Amino acid sequence: MDLSNLKPAEGSTKTCKRIGRGQGSGRGGTSTRGHKGQKSRSGYSRKIGFEGGQMPLQRRVPKFGFKNISRKEYKGINIGELQKLAEAKKLELIDVQVLFDNGLCSKKDNVKILGNGKLTLKLEVKAHAFSKTAVEAIEKAEGLVVTL
Repeated sequence: MDLSNLKPAEGSTKTCKRIGRGQGSGRGGTSTRGHKGQKSRSGYSRKIGFEGGQMPLQRRVPKFGFKNISRKEYKGINIGELQKLAEAKKLELIDVQVLFDNGLCSKKDNVKILGNGKLTLKLEVKAHAFSKTAVEAIEKAEGLVVTL
């Protein structure tokens, strides 16, 4: 087995239609475009969303809303998940790197700790943002909250 005898699986590739190669090919003449009209001409391309002259959908529907350019996107992680993680890995400090290593967020995510679930362990939690309920729950369990 080497590179010279590699070929695709049987039936996985098809030969393309060779269009416009003379009358003998059976696809010469109009080259499968039919007779006359806009679509038969070379260089024809239809605009995206063109509806045959009818007012297109993107112009019929009114504009609304706006994109806030200073919006900060957070990856929300509940304290219940922190509890499970800390029990499984026997952790006392949880930061963004620990969460990344365990697949709960990506490297570039801003992490926000949310207050859903129960927390019984004393944890030091480092994240970019915290909800009020999360801060209360962590401090109630005598843990430490550090905002990055």
